[in-house]
Amino acid sequence: MLKKNLRRLNQIIRNWSYFLICISVASLVILTNSHPLKSQEIFFSKSISEPQEKLNLVDLEKFSDMIAGLEKKWEHDYERYFRRNFSNRDRSATKIAEHLTEIQQQAGIRPAVIWAVPTDDFLELMLITPDEQFVTKFVRGANRELLTERVEELESGIEAGAADPNSLKYLPPARLIYQWMFEPLEPYLEAENIDTLLLCTGPTLRSLPFAALHDGERFIVEKYNIARIPAFNLTDTDYEPKPEQQVLAMGASEFDDLPPLPGITVELETIVPKLWSGQKLINQAFTIQNLMNAHKSGGFDIIHIASHAKFNSGSPENSFIQFSDRKLSLDQIANLELNLPPVDLLVLSSCDTALGDRDAEFGFAGLAMQAGVKSALASLWSIDDTGTVVLMSKFYQQLRSTPIKAAALRQAQISVLKQKVFVEKTEVKGLEVEVNLPPTITGEESRNFQHPFYWAGFTIIGNPW
Repeated sequence: MLKKNLRRLNQIIRNWSYFLICISVASLVILTNSHPLKSQEIFFSKSISEPQEKLNLVDLEKFSDMIAGLEKKWEHDYERYFRRNFSNRDRSATKIAEHLTEIQQQAGIRPAVIWAVPTDDFLELMLITPDEQFVTKFVRGANRELLTERVEELESGIEAGAADPNSLKYLPPARLIYQWMFEPLEPYLEAENIDTLLLCTGPTLRSLPFAALHDGERFIVEKYNIARIPAFNLTDTDYEPKPEQQVLAMGASEFDDLPPLPGITVELETIVPKLWSGQKLINQAFTIQNLMNAHKSGGFDIIHIASHAKFNSGSPENSFIQFSDRKLSLDQIANLELNLPPVDLLVLSSCDTALGDRDAEFGFAGLAMQAGVKSALASLWSIDDTGTVVLMSKFYQQLRSTPIKAAALRQAQISVLKQKVFVEKTEVKGLEVEVNLPPTITGEESRNFQHPFYWAGFTIIGNPW
């Protein structure tokens, strides 16, 4: 009996010792994370069987080499997919931080870059901020297999909102993926009041609807402006504000072999001339040659295409934008020469992407780079015409007063989420201009578009400002 009691006492002492050690480590982590940390490597784990974080100093040169190696690999991957060479700007980690500081001063925002790399054993996160926080984290509970499963659950849960606007099936995976990808970095983002995230991601994550991720209280889009980039050195991240911009708005409502888009006329007329000045090309005038002629002669800063766009599996030839006369494949889009003169923003308002497909992800994430434009705004999946008109109208209205493109999209998405813009019978409410929709696409009931299905698929690709 005495031996038994001694064993129990020893077990209690060991348990208390382990508990006190965990408390001490947790306290040290909390204290350390309350300030910006420079040149560090952090192991983040949700496993209850091991200490949550292991803190080690990292050599800055090693960190910079890691970023450079990853950027080179992804540059090679995109060049292999598109079968062309892309110009790049090789920057060290320190140079990236300096450039972010310049953008912060010029644009009045606080940007940061996050690289997210799924592997067989963990999710690797790397962060650079303007104040030279260089952070690496390894999320042990989020290997490639588990991450892929949760992403598929998220996409399925969002898709359920098309049939049931009250469905919350998306919420558990949205919360978990947020915990994996962003919660480990929150102390560093909060330390500098970061408000804009450039997300450079590996396979599985390139077509992730980031805006739908949730921290348990609110969506990430309620906290940050978000843009996805193929690689930092492949992205034109210079800040060049253009106060007087013109829009070329194009599209078609009827197609020979694709479903009709009856809301296109209202969408284009709302953009030009109700909200912006520019030119419209609708239906039979919506041809590739007319786009090239208008671009060369008009010098439009924004080109809006309201038509079917598909990012499919396989080579770039399988993905396309549908014009009234023919399809323009993704490998041919560079022939439009939208960089001569340079286009600031290309908008594809009715895209559909083969979510989770590696090739389709390359095409979607590399859209701005392949098109030769500074930024692109595209949707990961098609939503109905009414929802598209609502969000696009709010985006273009917001863009007049919020010149940062990612911020304008974020505000439009929040307005839809918070029901500040909605449809009452045939009228879009919450806009500065009057927008009436055909009864054939709205019905007689009032509608809101709070569910992520209607707004989370729209994303900025490339330069967010």
